[in-house]
Amino acid sequence: MSSYFNEIQTMNLKQALTFVAQSIVIGLAAAAIVLLLMPGRLPFNTARQVNSYHAAIEAAAPAVVNIYSGHTFSELKNPILQDPLFRRFFGEFPQDNTSTGNTRKRIESKGSGVIMDTQGHILTNAHVIQGAEEIFVVLRDGRETIARTIGIDSDTDLAVLQIGLGNLPVISIGDSSQLHVGDVVLAIGNPYDFGQTVTQGIISATGRRRLGITTFDNFIQTDADINPGNSGGALISSQGNLLGINTAIYSTTGGSQGIGLATPVNTALDVMQQLISNGRVVRGYIGIQAQPLPADIAEAMGLMKGGVIVLGVLQGGPADIAGINPGDVLTKIQGQDIIDPRQAIDTIAKLAPGSKIEITIVRGWDELKINAMVTQRPYIKRNRN
Repeated sequence: MSSYFNEIQTMNLKQALTFVAQSIVIGLAAAAIVLLLMPGRLPFNTARQVNSYHAAIEAAAPAVVNIYSGHTFSELKNPILQDPLFRRFFGEFPQDNTSTGNTRKRIESKGSGVIMDTQGHILTNAHVIQGAEEIFVVLRDGRETIARTIGIDSDTDLAVLQIGLGNLPVISIGDSSQLHVGDVVLAIGNPYDFGQTVTQGIISATGRRRLGITTFDNFIQTDADINPGNSGGALISSQGNLLGINTAIYSTTGGSQGIGLATPVNTALDVMQQLISNGRVVRGYIGIQAQPLPADIAEAMGLMKGGVIVLGVLQGGPADIAGINPGDVLTKIQGQDIIDPRQAIDTIAKLAPGSKIEITIVRGWDELKINAMVTQRPYIKRNRN
């Protein structure tokens, strides 16, 4: 009988141990599930994948290139070096062999660009290649080639190059009209000729205007580090889509201070297509210079929606021919209220040369409607370093 009870106790002990072991396994499994579901509690490898932008970089970076351009210029020698008295005390300085007595200097420019299609078209900044005698492009995969200039638009500081290589990586295009402040962005370029570099930030603002950088400015502002050499590079989304062309930095030192500016890709695409098709961008023009109408003057004139005051009129230009005078207040173009000079310029620039427009002005106390013929905006060369 005692052996029977001992057997029962042994069985109960085994069952208890089995129950405890099963409970421990179930508890560990439940804890693992809870950890997987809790944010910030992911295993290391999974967390690294969630917080990394590696996939976006791998998608976009092959299409971002380094650009090297250079040009030479003549420089007159300092006349003091030719002064006999100077040469008597300091001796002869090396002379060149040119008949003009000029020295030849070469300026090298370094920047970035973005491959936009399989035909080898590259978007970059105009100031990166302006005046270049030779443009050298280096791809991320190590290939090197000479590029030719398709067109330059100084009014937006954009340019299009073309290279003749095959099997080219092409960047995916995003939509800059859908940007929001706070969106994560990545800047890819060649700062200080370090080689391809990626920096990360957010969209700080959109629609930055009146900065004096370009004639038609409408920049994306970002705090992603942008330094000399980043110009012409890509500003991409966290998914790897192109959102803008990095153009400038706002800085007192020449280095990044958290205010980078990029041209929206929607603007850049329009410019690129026109440069490829026409070699230049065609914009409307009537030949006026204007400034905002002060609020107190607008109120005194009864112009509750404001307007712009015409400061100058190009002699013989469309506005002059139409009868617009300095001092006139421009209030509408094609029935659309005009409240600042930039809006007026942008509205006219979108019109095709040869089209007629109705301009509403106030002269004295009289409102007049004047018809003007739009012409093509003249090309203005801008030099930037």
